This record gives sequence, C-alpha cells and structure tokens, in this order.
Amino acid sequence: MNKIIFIFTIFLILIGFGNYSFAQITEINTNPIAIIETNLGNIVIEFLPGAAPNHVKNFLALSVNGFYDGTLFHRIIPGFMIQGGDPNTISGDPNTWGQGGPTETLDAEFNKIKHNRGIVSMARSADPNSAGSQFFIVHQDSNSLDEQYTVFGRLVTESSFDTLDKIAAVQTGTNDRPVNPEQVKIIKITVANRTDILDIMDLGLPQLTESTISEFTGEQNQIFESQELDVRFSAPVGWLLQQPDGSIIGAPDVAAVGPKIGGINPVISLTIEDTNDKTIDDLILEKNNEMSEAVYLNKLEILSQKLIKSNVYQIEAIGNFEVDDSPLKIRFLNVMILSEQKLYTFAYSNTVDRFDNHALKFQESLDSFKILSQESPIMTSSEEGGGCLIATATYGSEMATEVQQLRELRDNTLLNTESGTTFMGMFNNIYYTVSPVIADYERENPYFKEAVKIAITPMISSLSLMEGVNSESEVLGIGLSVIALNLGMYLGVPAIVVIGIKKRK
Repeated sequence: MNKIIFIFTIFLILIGFGNYSFAQITEINTNPIAIIETNLGNIVIEFLPGAAPNHVKNFLALSVNGFYDGTLFHRIIPGFMIQGGDPNTISGDPNTWGQGGPTETLDAEFNKIKHNRGIVSMARSADPNSAGSQFFIVHQDSNSLDEQYTVFGRLVTESSFDTLDKIAAVQTGTNDRPVNPEQVKIIKITVANRTDILDIMDLGLPQLTESTISEFTGEQNQIFESQELDVRFSAPVGWLLQQPDGSIIGAPDVAAVGPKIGGINPVISLTIEDTNDKTIDDLILEKNNEMSEAVYLNKLEILSQKLIKSNVYQIEAIGNFEVDDSPLKIRFLNVMILSEQKLYTFAYSNTVDRFDNHALKFQESLDSFKILSQESPIMTSSEEGGGCLIATATYGSEMATEVQQLRELRDNTLLNTESGTTFMGMFNNIYYTVSPVIADYERENPYFKEAVKIAITPMISSLSLMEGVNSESEVLGIGLSVIALNLGMYLGVPAIVVIGIKKRK
C-alpha cells in the first residue's frame, strides 16, 4: 500500500512564490562572483552563465541593487537545502515567508547540471516559468531536482561550504523556519571580481545528468526521456517533473505533479519494477492481495478492473482518507504494463470531484509511453489477434469508447467463430502493413486525424449490427450485410452524387 499512498501524497519540494521586476545593470565585470555576508560566515558564489544566462543576469542585478540585503534564509532543511531571497522575510509575517518577490517572472532555463552539494538554483512554484528572487543552495546531493529547477551557480570556497553547514545546522521550527532568524540573515550581497578572492577552489566542470527533459512540444505536452530508465513519455505542460532519489519507500521512478487546488496536487507517476519471471496473471493476483486489506477496512473502493491488452491491466479505485480530521476521497487509475520481465505502472490520482479535469492528460501520457529499447509505443503496438492502431490514434486513447467497441467485437464475436478467426488473420496481414504509418501521421497532423475520424466513424457505427451474434451463419450473414452497407456508404453514395452532378450539367 505504500506505493498507492505515495502516488497522491507526493508534493512539491521547493515552493518559491512571487514575481519581480528586472533591475538594470549598467556595469558588471565579465567574470563576476557574489559574496553573501551572513552572521555565520560568508558564502562565495561563482556563476554559470552558459547554463542559465538570464538567471545569472537577474541575480546579479538584484544583488547590485541591494534587493537581498536584510533578507533571511527562511527555509532550512539539513541534508537537503537552504532557501532564501524572499523580501517578505525583512519585516513580514513569518506565515508569508516563501511567498514574496518582485513583480515579473523569469522563464525557466532548465539545464543538465546536477543538484549536487553546493549548487545554487532558483526556487519556483509549479509553473516552470515562475522563478523570482528566491534561490536555494543544495546542502547534500539532491538529484531528484535535476532538470526541474534552474541551476545558475555554485559555491567555490571551502569556507563557503563551512558556512553552508553552519546555516543548515541551526534550530528550526514550523515550516522549517529558523527559530532565531538573526542567525541566518543575509547582511548584504556584494558583486566582485573573481580575482578578488584568493582561495577559490578548482572544481572543474559541473557534473551533468544523463537523462533529457525537452522543451514543451506544443501547448499540451512536455517530454520526459531517460536513457537510464529506458523510457520516454509526455507529461502535461506546466506540471513539475521529478525523479525521487530513492530515499522515500515506495516512491515512483518519475512523477509529474500538477498545480495544487484545494490543498491537493494531481499526480501522474511511473514506477518500474523487476517481475522475476511473473506473468500478468501473477501480478494481478499480487495487486489484488495488496488491496484486499484496504478494501476490507473500507479504505479503498474498487470501481473497475480489466485487462485492456494481453499484457496491460487497469485498476480504477477510490481511496478514503482523513486529513486534519476531515474526510478526503482520492480517485486513482493504475495501469500495469508487463514487458520483458519488467512491470511499468502508470498511475494518475486526484480528488474525486476534479479527477476528470486531467484524465485526458493522463491518457495522453499513457498513449505516448515508449520503452526506448523497443520500436513501438507500448499502448499502440500490435499483439496477437490484432490491435486498433488507427482507431486509437483517431480517438486519442486505447481506452476510447470506439476503440473498446472494436476490441470487444473482435474478441467476443469474430474470434469465437472459425470464419471470423480466418477473416481476422487475413485482415491483420494487410492492416499491419499500413496502420503504423497512418497512425503516426494522425498524431503528427491534426487535420489528417480529423479526416480519418470523419471517414471511419460511420463504419464503426455500422459494426454495432454484429454485436451479439453467436453462430457461424450469423457472422457470415450479418458480416456480408455490414460489408454491403459500407460499400454503399463509401462507394455507392459518392457515385450517385457524381452522376447527379453530371446530369445537371
């Protein structure tokens, strides 16, 4: 149950609210460093303008204009990071710390520099393009943040790391706030020449990640790709993509966290496990055993369970919880995919009343899922008995009503008769020579997709005539009638129209 619970309890790690306006720098040397003076010692930062030029320029501008002077490191989590730069910490209510900043935002400049100890990175909210004045310094390696926050600098003296450790060790209270704020006050930040500092360490190039998270691919999706995990899939634009570092039991391998509404974040996650030669039936049995206790205790209500492909199993359920003594219902959808001795579990969770708001986004992520070492996307690859690639691309999901209708007709009607089985065999030999090309082009060209939808919708509707047939003769008789009907729709009607036009001429 730890895995199920984690899916909808994961929250954003670093929250940096507020906007700001760019200060203008008229003269800054070409190789600057920043010296942060605190009551516990100085912190010297070198910048990485090649990785995040706009963030470097912004931090330097704010520093030169004295924006940070008198602010606090207001959020301190030893073993993780220290966060500062909020003007609200100068004289504001402590309950507002973490919510302040100037009036404009910076667009994200995510890069491949790893969030190792001493890295300086920009805090933000769930919106990738919401960075303001708040920044954080990594206390211990925190690679779950990699490529999700903009790295723009790093500590470069031994004394800076000593100061970092001293700040991380101060006593904290509610919301990781320092009990004695004066200990962690930023007295001022001075911008100086690198040559002014004599004890700068030679750290070499920053360590880079191996995975790739691309820029947004249109208005709907961003792409997560990892060679290490051997996976690629799309996630909703604006959602925070994270790779937990493994320190949390039951954490997924990747999580996309949406904006918080009503105190809850919608989450799409992917968990990868070795199966040890287990079959899909073995895994289904294990999952049912895991859920049985929660069902017995009325903590879990199973809405549906179904095998949607020979290696793909779907569970939809509602979990009943209490948060601050108030009941909370979380609805989630788990899709288990077995492939080459690995189990890939895609999950989506949200509150019951908001579940449908992002259900389509989850389906888009699921449909896009690809194991890099394999040729075809998992949810649109062919399997014995035939898939529905063109219909899946047309209606946007493997689980669309029209696609399920075709699958049920194939599995429950045609494949139960000898003539239907023979027909499906011949059909598949032709279908799979053209369907992958057509389906791919549908995903690339929305106009072509709409044209295909207009063309095949009448045919799918006519196939409903075959639902419920049982005998060999019924399959042959009604099947021939459906073929004749479609010939009339797709050939006869256009021919009549053409003849009518010619007669008028």
